[in-house]
Amino acid sequence: MTDYREEQRNELEALESIYPDSFTVLSDTPVSFTITVTSDPGEDDETVQSTVKFTYVEKYPDEAPLYEIVSQENIEDEDARAIISCLDQQVEENLGMVMIFTLVSAIQEKLNEIVDLIKTRREEEKVKKEKEEEEAEKVVFHGTPVTIEAFLSWKAKFEAELNEIRRKRQKEEEQAGKNKLSGKKLFETDHNLDTSDIKFLEEAGNSVEVDESLFQDMDDLDLDDEDDPDFNPAVLDSD
Repeated sequence: MTDYREEQRNELEALESIYPDSFTVLSDTPVSFTITVTSDPGEDDETVQSTVKFTYVEKYPDEAPLYEIVSQENIEDEDARAIISCLDQQVEENLGMVMIFTLVSAIQEKLNEIVDLIKTRREEEKVKKEKEEEEAEKVVFHGTPVTIEAFLSWKAKFEAELNEIRRKRQKEEEQAGKNKLSGKKLFETDHNLDTSDIKFLEEAGNSVEVDESLFQDMDDLDLDDEDDPDFNPAVLDSD
């Protein structure tokens, strides 16, 4: 008969010796503990880390232990799911044997793969960004390709805006025309205009001055009386 408690106790002692700085016992009944696993440094010395909680079931190792990721650093959710999937496979292959060391070793390898993936993802992201910038520059330089549908849509919008401008301008002109009075309306509105010139002459009286110098050089003008249709030489002779 298998002594499960003895096998579990011996494994715990071995794990505590192998992982002195990352092994932590959480409870004795049921036996539960965590192990923090850190990847090897990457090209830029970056690391990823995962803390996994393990719990023994009564008949471990003939039955699978319980496990879950309780914390992670620099690990995306899809990578965490990949770690759990890896553990599922290892557990299935190692049933009947104590396996926590094997599981932790599998996690270590997976974390090292993730570090390498980080570099690849950065490079892919850089290439993607550069491509997007190039595409943006092409759009700015070449403009947006014009399709028939796009042109008709623009044309309809342009004509609508143009008609609106014309309508507003016509309305303004009509309003200005209503406010502008004709000559007749001016006289009808202001009766003083009827007598303004007469009043001016009355006020001037005999003080209206004429500049005689304007008429002193009349003899120098080249006037052709024959061009005057009313010219009558007989009248001059009679004078």
